[in-house]
Amino acid sequence: MLAGFKKAKKITKKFAKTFYLASHFLPKDKRYASYAVYAICRLSDESVDDLPVSEQISSLKELEQKIATAYSEDKINEYLLVAFRQTIKDYKIPKEYFDELIKGMQMDLEIKRYPDFPSLFEYCYRVAGVVGLIMLKILGPRDKAAEDHAVKLGVAMQLTNILRDIKEDFIRGRIYLPQDELLRFNLSEEQLSKGKNSDNFKNFMRFQILRCRKFYNESLQGIRLIDNQASRVVVLAMKENYSRILDSIEINGYNVFTKRAHVKKLNKILVILKILCKKKY
Repeated sequence: MLAGFKKAKKITKKFAKTFYLASHFLPKDKRYASYAVYAICRLSDESVDDLPVSEQISSLKELEQKIATAYSEDKINEYLLVAFRQTIKDYKIPKEYFDELIKGMQMDLEIKRYPDFPSLFEYCYRVAGVVGLIMLKILGPRDKAAEDHAVKLGVAMQLTNILRDIKEDFIRGRIYLPQDELLRFNLSEEQLSKGKNSDNFKNFMRFQILRCRKFYNESLQGIRLIDNQASRVVVLAMKENYSRILDSIEINGYNVFTKRAHVKKLNKILVILKILCKKKY
């Protein structure tokens, strides 16, 4: 089993640098459980990216079967899946959360455009909101009300990804920006394809960032409802560091076409130190 958790740790360290940095404040059991969950979520991401459609469908079905096996009593020989099974048992994580995650990945295969924000929210809930609920099970809420806020933080982080990755997603044939809002700001797919950082696009991005920050702000109440201090530090660090990607987009003049928004590792560390110095979180 330890081999599975070590493998999950390597995957998390490679692909989730912000979370991996913050995770060191967690007790070892919660830290390794988080890695096991992230590794499975990462496999779901890989199932719908950079593969022919037929292989994407096959890969996603395989992942769905692996998750089903982890929830069964069947024998497992795969180290990572053994660690995942132990995690879902120890923290009583409902299978329904992972069913929703798979549905979100299926949306990536079937849906390339979203007509409005409610339809985009459904996607964000499935691929990121439920991840917030899964992590909440591990971190330990002291109040069920924390669930709604966990969803909002997950959605905020996914919306941040969407704004950062507009160019990359367009290359893959996907636009995760609400079509009615693009129309409202007089933006066309042709303009997106040309990577034109026009005044209309800047106004559109300001609107999107404002809504995204609203989700981040509303998630704060839920952080206070997490049971232990170490877990609160980790979630707050994730919230603060991830929301700073929005700051980077603004600093870059909303030009997500030629400048990738990111937060430097030193700045991430400084954010964590600032949180620790406050002593109230």
